[in-house]
Amino acid sequence: MTEPMDEPGGPGGRATSFGAQRDPSRVVAFSDGVIAISITLLVLEIRPPRDTRHLLAGLGHLWPSYLAYVLTFLLIGQVWANHHIMFDHIRSADRVVLFLNTLVLMDIAFLPFAASVLAEAFRDGHGRRTAVVLHGAAFELLAVLFNAIWWWARRDRWLLTATIDAAGVTAVTRRFRLALVWLATGTLLGALIPVLGVAVSGAFIVYYWLPIAGEISEAKRRRGRGGRT
Repeated sequence: MTEPMDEPGGPGGRATSFGAQRDPSRVVAFSDGVIAISITLLVLEIRPPRDTRHLLAGLGHLWPSYLAYVLTFLLIGQVWANHHIMFDHIRSADRVVLFLNTLVLMDIAFLPFAASVLAEAFRDGHGRRTAVVLHGAAFELLAVLFNAIWWWARRDRWLLTATIDAAGVTAVTRRFRLALVWLATGTLLGALIPVLGVAVSGAFIVYYWLPIAGEISEAKRRRGRGGRT
């Protein structure tokens, strides 16, 4: 892979057939806002019991809502963290990146609905397979879009920063591809055994929060060590 240059071309970004390449900070800021709203809306789907005379039992009956809330909240949090990891290494955003990121945000805005359907299905005991597949498919689409953005960025040396080398690009690529397989597996299993599909998604949360080995280039590590001396 060709090493990216240290500075973008000009204050407005480099012009290409896909439009000017611009500082992605506004993309990240807008994305943070959409993610924050979506993750907050999740709690609105947990409605308090109407019968306060048996409040404890009523709260216990809401366990499907708690399950959908915790699972979706942590998965969205994971999306947010990896969105930042990805854009930490993208120094310019062209129209393709902007369009793909818009699709990411559209999917994220859909997630509170998917979580609500999941909770309702587990509460009623009907349609669990469909609900788990809907929920899993929404996150699988996010994995597809993340891979698409990263593939587009790494194919153009102008889009990536100098803080990531070829090994780092490979490490991030491997992690994003793993998400494709893992989430697809959970979704397919959920179509057969809903509880197992949810469990696979839960295990994905634990693993995916771990740091990405080899993500940061040796040059950045040396600068970091120099700053501490």
